[in-house]
Amino acid sequence: MTIPPDLDFARPGGTPTVRRAAALCLVLLVALLVNAARVQVFQADRLDDNPANRRQVLARYAEPRGDILVEGEPVTGSKDTGQLLRYERTYTDGPLYAPVTGYASQTYGTTLVENAEDAILSGTSPRLSPLPLWNDISRTRRPGSHVATTVKAALQQAAYRGLAGRRGAVVALEPSSGRVLALVSSPSYDPGVLSGTGSEAATAWARLNTAPGRPMLNRALRQTYPPGSAFKIVTAAAALDAGVVTDVDAPTGTPDPYLLPGTRTVLPNEATGCGDASLAYAIRWSCNTVMARIGVQVGLDRMLKTVRRFGFNDPGLRIPSRAVRSNFDTAMTADQLALSAIGQYDTTATPLQMAMVAAAVANGGELAHPYLVESATTAAGSLIGQTPRRTYAQAMKPSTARQLRDLMVDVVERGSGSNASIEGAEVGGKTGTAQHGVGNLGTPYAWFIGWARGAEASRPAVAVAVVVEDASARREDISGGGSAAPVARSVMEAALAEDRR
Repeated sequence: MTIPPDLDFARPGGTPTVRRAAALCLVLLVALLVNAARVQVFQADRLDDNPANRRQVLARYAEPRGDILVEGEPVTGSKDTGQLLRYERTYTDGPLYAPVTGYASQTYGTTLVENAEDAILSGTSPRLSPLPLWNDISRTRRPGSHVATTVKAALQQAAYRGLAGRRGAVVALEPSSGRVLALVSSPSYDPGVLSGTGSEAATAWARLNTAPGRPMLNRALRQTYPPGSAFKIVTAAAALDAGVVTDVDAPTGTPDPYLLPGTRTVLPNEATGCGDASLAYAIRWSCNTVMARIGVQVGLDRMLKTVRRFGFNDPGLRIPSRAVRSNFDTAMTADQLALSAIGQYDTTATPLQMAMVAAAVANGGELAHPYLVESATTAAGSLIGQTPRRTYAQAMKPSTARQLRDLMVDVVERGSGSNASIEGAEVGGKTGTAQHGVGNLGTPYAWFIGWARGAEASRPAVAVAVVVEDASARREDISGGGSAAPVARSVMEAALAEDRR
């Protein structure tokens, strides 16, 4: 039988018709491969993030989440619900540690350490992959890993008990390293009530968001307050660094009361004996007039350089949870600068920021960058990484820090901060009662910042900042020495006990 030439497939090269069919098949195959690559590689993230795609959500909760640790012990957990979203977050001592952990909710997302370290805790971090890009190629999820915090349980408990449900916050730092030893915001809440997806979580969310005490507001990191007289330590640092004050015991020539520059407004003092007082006396008894005049003498440019070295006006401060920006205005008239120098006008600060001020003084002028996460480990216990110690800034000269340490010790031993004294320890501090509201008629905020060093220790064990905004107290009963200093003392005592171990 004779095969027609156009159907002879065995003939080398075939006919044009066959070659065209083969070429078309090849084009279709390449197009198929290109489309598959487009979908699986280039559009993978968009498809993963599509709300209609439940695969990623199901995978996220298919395995237990890694734990957040305090001194090696988990303060979080996971429970098997048997539901489609299988594992739900649980919390041990939820209200105590909520300002540290935040929440991990199947409905409302994550906050604080649960958010900042989500990739580690959920097992999606590239740092957990055996090979680069392995997770992207294999589309697999590693077991959730653990995050160890720097928090000390005894200090956290002391701060929480000290606030006793009053509105306020406490931050304690290790001055030499920047470790966050305590981070408390009050009133607090149990993050476990938000973990699930049902009506109970929705009811809890609505209740917490409308509660008058705003329990989900992290006052330690996300709320700023006028720092009042506690800010005078920053002004004193600027004056000593700039040489505006060379002798802390010399009279300053400041009248009492002090007429704000360019105005007819008179600035008074709560304390007595502030007329022509020295810097030492002004810090000891919190003379507004002296510190306001010194701030004007330092000038805006030099004040700005100093406040920035302490951390003010930094919008990017993270520990790794984000802290809101503490403010010192960059453009002011002389009278506004005078008020800013005593922690009023538009000057505002987080408790974290004011703890950084105390820590810089305690650490010889060098401010260590604060951090809350010590390390991360795999579920099997292998170290993934550690947070290194970093210098944030040289906030002031070492000689200035030495003088300020002496002045702060004087505040506790002979001045307004006597409620913070601890027998057998060196304690330095500064009280503050910040006015606010229209006409300064709002309930004042009570501040105390300070540090403590054990009798046999070579360096301070802790620096602390406490703010109390107790609206239920009588206005005349609120002061940094009366409301905030006792809380600080209990935290410092716990730190000294830990340091002696």
